[in-house]
Amino acid sequence: MRLRFCLMLFGALVIASTSAIAGTLYDNGPINGGNGLWDIVNGFVVSDSFTLAGSSNFTGFMIGVWNECEGCGEMTSLDWSLTSGPNGGTVYASGTATTAGGSGGLLTSQLLYVNQFGYGIDEVTVSGLSVDFGAGGTYWLNLQNAQGGDGYFFWDENSGVGCGGNDGFGGGCPSQAQDTFIGTIPSESFTVLGNSTTGTGSVPEPGSILLLGSGLVGLAGMLRHKLS
Repeated sequence: MRLRFCLMLFGALVIASTSAIAGTLYDNGPINGGNGLWDIVNGFVVSDSFTLAGSSNFTGFMIGVWNECEGCGEMTSLDWSLTSGPNGGTVYASGTATTAGGSGGLLTSQLLYVNQFGYGIDEVTVSGLSVDFGAGGTYWLNLQNAQGGDGYFFWDENSGVGCGGNDGFGGGCPSQAQDTFIGTIPSESFTVLGNSTTGTGSVPEPGSILLLGSGLVGLAGMLRHKLS
């Protein structure tokens, strides 16, 4: 009876550990902050591709932003969409992320530094989303209509230098990118957040590893007592 309980406990620990798998689905490299910038205000739309290795749950993203008027106010809202092509094709999800949260996601902004041109370089994070991709493939993140304060916002260009997409649950490094008015452009600094739902290349969070490890220690002790 005790052995059956131990096996059930082990199964529950494994499930708890795998269900907590989360992190980076795709990483196009760090914020550059000094190379280039692309408008994501008014009618300008910038689109960047990202590749997923398998079925995944998209929970948000982080981007590098140039704020033309740092000190006048941070970004407070941003329109985003996920599509099968650059700003077109099948629309998998879309919304407006705001500092108040809601169905379009919670937007937070952190000033990292002021660059040599006098722009504030911000890390903007959109979280609280849940979009299921049932299969791997290449998708596009499209951004536009950034608003906030008296500032003018641009997506930071990094050309995919330092891209780590293949280290997560994605691939296809570096990202391909397009601007609605110009066409093909160098890609931008962004990270796609979420969970791999296939289990391929999954890395448990530290808390999950600790939970599983402590559970295995306890299981070993109970089994040793049972056998003796």
